Formats: sequence, structure tokens, C-alpha cells
Amino acid sequence: MQRSLVDHGLPGVQPGGRALSSSHRCLASFTHPARRACPSSPLHRRAAPSRSSVSVMAAGVPPPVSDTKSKFYTSYRKPLNAIYNTVIQELLVQQHIIRYNTKYQYDEVYALGFVSIFDQIIEGVPVDKDAVFAAYIEALTEDPKRYREDAEKLEKWASGISSPEDLTPAADSDDEVRKSLAAIAARAEDGSKFLYSRFFAVGLFRLLELSKAKDPQALQGLVKAMHVPQESVNRDLTTYKGLLSKLNAAKELMREYTARERKKAEERAAAKAEAAKGKDEGKDDKKEAEGQGAEKKEPVKA
Repeated sequence: MQRSLVDHGLPGVQPGGRALSSSHRCLASFTHPARRACPSSPLHRRAAPSRSSVSVMAAGVPPPVSDTKSKFYTSYRKPLNAIYNTVIQELLVQQHIIRYNTKYQYDEVYALGFVSIFDQIIEGVPVDKDAVFAAYIEALTEDPKRYREDAEKLEKWASGISSPEDLTPAADSDDEVRKSLAAIAARAEDGSKFLYSRFFAVGLFRLLELSKAKDPQALQGLVKAMHVPQESVNRDLTTYKGLLSKLNAAKELMREYTARERKKAEERAAAKAEAAKGKDEGKDDKKEAEGQGAEKKEPVKA
């Protein structure tokens, strides 16, 4: 990933030595606001009742986490590599908790943040990425097409921004995206219908990154304008950087492991073929010897 605001204005996070085991623990910290370190925790937790505008569950009771996971695996039946399966499960469980919080309401910045994280996690994994994404979002009873379209819309918009000031929310602007940002900021300021999450923090960061704004002051200005806590955003982006470092390390280890296993398989196959060849040659030699013996024993006719 290119040098960005996280590198310029926030403390760095170095990847740990045990990248494979630590990446999903940091993911747990990243996706759930209540977690500050990277502890292991039970996956199965029930969430608070939901009044989400996307869907309303019977009697206001959200589905259990097990139902969300079951929906995902029912929709996506192909096997996932153990490492990525662990990460996807943890991400899904924690997003379930966010999704069914009473304050949760979908917005474009949240979508951009999630899509960015998901794509970076799944990058380089030999799976049908679109199918995994669709199964994941549908398991949360949301629309994968909406996520993708909104994320792409913000990416295109931010890439065309000429200055960080153009990123600020403005309810009276002719720019539809700035109007949308203003509506989100108003909900965040009110607090009753807005749930801050780390996906939202990453969404804000991506807007600035795409607009090529590298000054930490630009991040501070946007965070203030969106009425979200600066300290939380800084912490979450630091965790985000650490997560990416650990995932990259895990992917590199997986590539090395796959290469070693492929080489071993090729060597075993070659040895097996050589052994089979030697066995066949031995059979031919035996048959030839038996044939020569039969000729010697054949009686001489008068």
C-alpha cells in the first residue's frame, strides 16, 4: 500500500513475528469498538435489537450470530483457506454486532471503509471474490450491489477533488456527495441515529487518500467536520495499519508455504514416477529372463 496519512500523521505499528496467529486477533480489536487491545474472544455473541432502516426483524429481535454465519456458508459453499476463513469469520461476527446495534444506519462512508478493508483482506486469495463478497453482505441482510456502487461513487468523486476543502460536508452544495456527507455529519452530531465504527474511520481516510491529501491537518479537519472523535479515528487508523501489515505478512508466509508444498508434491510425484518406471523395467527384465530360460529348456527335435 502506498505511503499515506496513516504514515504521515499517526504512530506506526510494526507487524508481529507470528503474523498468521495475530492478524485475526487484531481484526477483532479493529472491528469492535469496545475492544482496545487484540484479545482472543468467543465468536458467538448476541447483539442488541435493531431498528435499522435496511431491514426490521420480527418483534425487533436481531438474529443470533450463528444465523448470520450459517447464511454466509449456505450461500458460499466452496472451501476457504483456513487462515482467510478465520479472518472472514471474525470480521463477519463483529460486523453482525455493529449491524444490529440500535444506532446503526448504513451510509456511503461506512460502505467505502468496509469495501476497502474487505478487498485488501481478500486480495491475492484464489477464490471468487465477488461471490464471497455477495454471500457476506447478504448474510447481514444488506445489499452487496449498494455497497459496491456507493464505494465506487465515493472513490471516483474523491479522486477528482482538487483540494481537501472540497471534501468537507456542505448541506447547501450543488455537489450530491457533499450533501450526503452533511447529512451523515448531522446524524453524527445528534448521536441518536449514528454509530461510529472503524469502518467509518477507514472510509474517511480513504477519501483523503484518494484525493492525495497527505497533510495530517486535512484528516483532523475532515474528522472535526464529520463530528466524530479524533482520538478514536487516530487509534483506529493505527490499528488498521497494523492489520494490513500483519495480513501482508500472513499472505507472504502463505505464499512461501504453498510454494514449498507444491515443490514437495512435485518431488513426490517425480519419485513415484521414477519408482514405477524402475518397477516396470524390472518386470520386463524378468519376462525376458523367463523367455530365455524357456528357450533353453525346449527339447531338440529329431
